[in-house]
Parts: sequence; structure tokens; C-alpha cells
Amino acid sequence: MTPFAFATASTIRFGRGAFRDLPGHAAGQGKRVLLLRSASVGQAEDLACALRKTGAVLELTARGEPDLPAIEANLALARPFAPDLVIALGGGAVIDHGKALAALIPAPHGALRYLEVVGEGQPLDAPPLPLIAIPTTAGTGAEATRNAVIQVPQARRKVSLRDPRLYPTLALVDPELCLSCPKPVILASGLDAITQVIEPFICACANPLTDALCREAIPRGLSALRRLMDQGDTGAWDDMALTSLCGGIALANAGLGAVHGFAGVIGGQTGAAHGAICGALLAPVLLANQRATAPDSPARARITWVLDQISAEYGSLTEFRDWSAGHGLPRLAALGVAPEDHAALAQEARLSSSYKANPVDLPLSDLIGILQSA
Repeated sequence: MTPFAFATASTIRFGRGAFRDLPGHAAGQGKRVLLLRSASVGQAEDLACALRKTGAVLELTARGEPDLPAIEANLALARPFAPDLVIALGGGAVIDHGKALAALIPAPHGALRYLEVVGEGQPLDAPPLPLIAIPTTAGTGAEATRNAVIQVPQARRKVSLRDPRLYPTLALVDPELCLSCPKPVILASGLDAITQVIEPFICACANPLTDALCREAIPRGLSALRRLMDQGDTGAWDDMALTSLCGGIALANAGLGAVHGFAGVIGGQTGAAHGAICGALLAPVLLANQRATAPDSPARARITWVLDQISAEYGSLTEFRDWSAGHGLPRLAALGVAPEDHAALAQEARLSSSYKANPVDLPLSDLIGILQSA
């Protein structure tokens, strides 16, 4: 067996009602709390009031995808406050923003020293602040990863600030926080969650522990997304949130593949929603990987198993794509990807860290073909 390592958030608390216990968990981690929240999360006000009973709170609001200027603006507010703890309450973008603040508040250098691709990619010089991550959508699994994805507008790229110490101190996953998600968010984030259990399962760096998580989560997530979108079954949020959590754990310990190799590049250039990009790319990437792997290979067997799970829930891969489109998933062209950009995007995707774990190194012509099909 190939040696492997495995790490995740220091503590994971999962279940409906878990959020109500948060002030007690936070109380022992310091008297000065930076609360970074999404503008749309109503529970943040009650949380801030509860935290102020035991200490000082700096409340900041994160809007949209985290980009370097917004993070630097919040750093200017957060450093004089000198928090002991960061709490990030919101979707994956808010959690990534919170991770970046937890990493950079104590850091002696600017962000570019630590950013991959556009910066030096150096490890953090100082330990990050403790972080409690609380997702209010079920998609990215950011509550269980060790990187923050940041948009750098001047470079037109999304890149990672990555460090083994960036795993949250506590990942608190309460499916009740997802109940108010609008359907477009459910679809995009759900497709992201499904992609993030499929890619670690078929990738070149899969290991027995990530396999165990993904093999169970793939059919769970496929069913939950259909139940949420077609039936409005709020009971399916438990399964969707668990799929997202498993995806975060799995990708942090195995890797991803061509879908996310493309998604980082396309998201940086167009600003399109990450989940929508992943949803548009998932089917054509699976087909390209299937064609490129040897018929008798373990990689082909894994891809075939995934396709069977999709067919069992939706009828076929084609019907899954049609179902997603019927619920409003746009094609890449509608997300700002022009045909004349395909070749350049394919070349950049091959250089991304996510692409390195793809089960097979696809030729450039196949990568261009994926973009044309999506």
C-alpha cells in the first residue's frame, strides 16, 4: 500500500442544533473575537450578542468571493483589534476569507509572500489564529480544508494561501443553517459538493481513508441534490451537508482533478460562481477521463463506478446534464468563457495545482474539447 497522510479540522461537530452551542465553544478560546459573517445570515446578530456577554467582538461583513483588496482592507481593521479567535459564518467564500484573516493577522509579511502562483508560495511565518468555521451552504467543504482560495484581480487568477496549520480549530456543521438557501445556490453549491467527492475518489492520489468517505458520499450527495431541487425535501440537507463536509476532508487529503484545474482559472478570469463552473464541467471531464484511461486500469473502474452511481439516480450522465440545465445551470459560454479563450484556458489549467491529481494527464486537445462541450 502506498504511504499516505491524513489530517482535518481539530474538532468537527455535525448536526441540527449544533450552532446553538457555539458561544460555549468560543468562550474558552479568548476574550477578543473577530466575527466575519455573510450579509445574509440572520443568525449572526444573535451570535454577536452572545459573544459580547463574555468579551469584545469585532464584527465584519464579507461580500462575494474573497479578493486580495477586500482581505487587505479587513486586515487594516482587524490587526489593531488584535483578536484571539476568528469565527467565519457563511458560505465557502466567507470561510476562505476568514481563513485568510486568521493566517495574515499575525503574519509579519504581506499576503503575496504566502500566495501560490502569483506570489512566493512560502509557508506562514507565524501560526494562524484559532478559527471556527461555520458553513451556511453545502458546497465547498471549506470548513475542513487547509487553504483559502483568494481572487487576485490584477493577475486575473484565483490562487490559494495554503498551510497545514490553516485547518479550523472547530468545524461546526449545522444543516439547519442551510434551510434558507435559494434554489440557484442549492444547485451550484450542491454540484460543487458532488464534484468534490467524485474528483478525490478518481484522482491519482486517492487513499483508503478518502475512498471510504467518497464511496459513501457520492450516492448520498447525488440523491440529496435531486431531493432538494425536485421535492424541496428539507430533510435532505443533512445528507447534502455531510457530502460537502466529506468532500472538504477528501480533497484536502487526496486532491482534485481537471474540473477544479479549470475552475480556478475560469473563476479568476470571469468572476463566475465556482459551483456553476464545476457543474458545467463535471460531465465532460468525466467522459474525457474515461476515454483516456486504459480499459483494464483501476482509474477506469473508478470512473465507471461513478458514472453508474449517476445513472442510478438520474438515468444517465446525459440526463444528469439535462436535469441540471433544466434547473438553470448555465453553460460556460453564459458564464463568460469565449471560444477564442479555450486554448489559453486549457494551457493554464494544466499548470494548476488541482489538475496535478487528475487520474490521467489529458492532451491539450482533450482539454480544449472539454471546454467546447461544456
